Amino acid sequence: MQKPALEIEHLSLNLAHQQILADFNLCLPQGEKITLIGRSGCGKSTLLRCILGFIVPDAGTIKIFGRHLTGQSSWELRARMAYVAQEPELNSGTVQANLAEVFAFRNNRHLSKNLTQVPQLLERLLLPHNILQKETAALSGGEKQRIAIMVALLLEREILLLDEVTSALDQRAKDAVIGILRRLEHISILAIGHEQDWIKFADHVVDMSEPQGETTCTSST
Repeated sequence: MQKPALEIEHLSLNLAHQQILADFNLCLPQGEKITLIGRSGCGKSTLLRCILGFIVPDAGTIKIFGRHLTGQSSWELRARMAYVAQEPELNSGTVQANLAEVFAFRNNRHLSKNLTQVPQLLERLLLPHNILQKETAALSGGEKQRIAIMVALLLEREILLLDEVTSALDQRAKDAVIGILRRLEHISILAIGHEQDWIKFADHVVDMSEPQGETTCTSST
């Protein structure tokens, strides 16, 4: 029996005397894709930061593969997820140097063999091969988004948390990104995206502007 990739129950959060999340529930089964939509300020990006353990909610629980997210477990559980922001922050230097740095970390060294996939991924993401020698400061917003997505794919995380990751892309590049993500059958994806492309991408769409009811995660065999 598989445990859900992500299970959120009765999550509530107030920030600066403003209620951001109120009794929020969500279930992300393993391998499924959910797109979050909703008006600005309804808590979509904040929810991702709660899942990563960067923000502690006032009430409710978050479970990753059946394990409660706590201050003690957050570091270990975070290693099972990859987060891509709308405006990714890359270190100074070339793209190639950034990639090498990511896989120099102790927890990632065993995946360094995945760097052999870079040429193929560049093609699939419609990026030129010479971008590896380009300084990150000279990258466009869309190039940064696709490089960050490539890193997330190379890290083989079980859950991808994506925050408006195609906002700076033209339609052709957006189609390429979404096509790659849709083929990740065993990866669970929680994405923020308002465009029809992301709504069609998802197995389920959750409108965070609407009140959330009870959610029951069902395990699959």
